[in-house]
Amino acid sequence: MVAKNPRKPGKPQRTGLRTLLRVPPGAGRVEIGKYDPSGFPAGPRKKAEGLAATAELGVRLASLQDRFFAQSSAGDPRSLLLVLQGMDTSGKGGTVKHVCRYFNPAGLRVRAFKTPTEEERQHHFLWRIRRALPHPGEIGIFDRSHYEDVLIARVRGLVPPATWQERYEVINGFERSLADGGMTIVKVFLNISYEEQCRRLLARLDNPHKHWKFSSSDIDERALWPAYQEAYEAALERCSTDAAPWYVVPADHKWYRNWAVGTLLVEHLEMLDPKYPPAAFDVEECRARLLRTCPPGA
Repeated sequence: MVAKNPRKPGKPQRTGLRTLLRVPPGAGRVEIGKYDPSGFPAGPRKKAEGLAATAELGVRLASLQDRFFAQSSAGDPRSLLLVLQGMDTSGKGGTVKHVCRYFNPAGLRVRAFKTPTEEERQHHFLWRIRRALPHPGEIGIFDRSHYEDVLIARVRGLVPPATWQERYEVINGFERSLADGGMTIVKVFLNISYEEQCRRLLARLDNPHKHWKFSSSDIDERALWPAYQEAYEAALERCSTDAAPWYVVPADHKWYRNWAVGTLLVEHLEMLDPKYPPAAFDVEECRARLLRTCPPGA
């Protein structure tokens, strides 16, 4: 578990975020209160530094995604799925916005999961998830996910306890099968504080252009904060596996949240080491043929 602000000022950080922010499988009881939502476990500590570092990450993300997408044309089956979960205002949509701007849309698949439709309710809870999974070479991003079925379904009593209890193992088996098929799963819990959520909700009320993002039910959900924290703790504890670990990202500072998620993506993509596939044709022969069709001096 990540201690609050473990890095001393001025001390270089050599451990990757994949290690620092990961919830270790089998670590025992997870207590969200021990994770600092306003902390800086690694990397920049000032907003200006964070924005500059995130811009540099963008160059690496764009290059890595280009190679990742290109190698699928040669039959590479691998894909990557980023799962974003967190309380309202924790920044799921904002993270998608800031990460997606560096990617080629052709290799990106983004899905925001809202309340299930009537059709979706007629199927198994993973049915709509399977339909949204990234294809080979693609990076998929889920704004909310199948974890809603052990979060809001649990807190709001939408299904009997026996139903949501059995879903943890169903989810683990599902994610394990995806990993076995070549999908890298990066699950991120955006950890926002109760106080910061209040500030962000008030900001929405104060700005007429953001009223569309506010609902009176947001206040009702705040009353259930302890129950949601307990539900998240259970999900992190029971579903952080070697195949699909959870990462806890401090989310009180938006700039740090964006840098941390971008860094996690870079680290995972670099681990996959994507490469451009070699040409499946005679390059020089094609060059000669093409030149014969070009006007003089071209």
